[in-house]
Amino acid sequence: MPTSIGLPFPIIGPTETENRPWGSFTTLEEGPGYKIKRIEVNPGHRLSLQMHHHRSEHWIVLSGTAKVTCDDKIEILEANQSTYVPQCSAHRLENPGVIQLVIIEVQNGEYLGEDDIIRFQDDYSRG
Repeated sequence: MPTSIGLPFPIIGPTETENRPWGSFTTLEEGPGYKIKRIEVNPGHRLSLQMHHHRSEHWIVLSGTAKVTCDDKIEILEANQSTYVPQCSAHRLENPGVIQLVIIEVQNGEYLGEDDIIRFQDDYSRG
């Protein structure tokens, strides 16, 4: 079924915001091989140290400060800076600042389900 812009596949638009112990995320758009999310991380919180078998991720900081761990590399990113997280790399996103961290995440891969995650360490005791 063609979409309004003539693409031969459906594009899923914004979904409801999903709350997590560290903040929240909203899926803005999803299509074959990609998903775009807006992720907000509360001050002093971080996501699990994790990896994905089927996707890579690009992170773009909109506001706040991001501490990014990707394998053995740690970097601090501010607004208008970005980083790439390769498939199968151990990674973590953290907000070391005092204001909300807001990023855009662009996922690329053949499978983008929320269950494509292996957690190595999690502050909230999730499996």
